Amino acid sequence: MARLLALVGSVLGSTVGWWLGARFGLMTAFFMSTVGAGVGLYYGARFAREMLP
Repeated sequence: MARLLALVGSVLGSTVGWWLGARFGLMTAFFMSTVGAGVGLYYGARFAREMLP
């Protein structure tokens, strides 16, 4: 379950990053997507670690 939540966080973070970066260009969208995926992965795993038994 923890890996699933980390994956969901990563996908959501990547999507938000792409959406924010696409306004400025393709490479900015790619970079922001990568950063968003990392942040989402971190917080998804952290949520799973703290909330799941």
